[in-house]
Amino acid sequence: MPNDLRRAVALLEKGEWRAAHEIVQADEDSRLSCWAHAIVHLMEGDLPNARYWLRRAGRAFTDDAAAELAALSEALRR
Repeated sequence: MPNDLRRAVALLEKGEWRAAHEIVQADEDSRLSCWAHAIVHLMEGDLPNARYWLRRAGRAFTDDAAAELAALSEALRR
């Protein structure tokens, strides 16, 4: 899934959250995929779903999609 997740993040960076959603839905067990899934819903404006996925990812709720995307991108580089 790491390459798929990187592809999803690249799509999110372009604002293509619908396409990224297709990818992250395939892995609902990984913390990083849950985090990406939360970002999808933040970008979509679906805050209740974003809150759920951030909780699954072990992250505090925020509505700052850009900051979350930057943090996820950094985590994937490690």
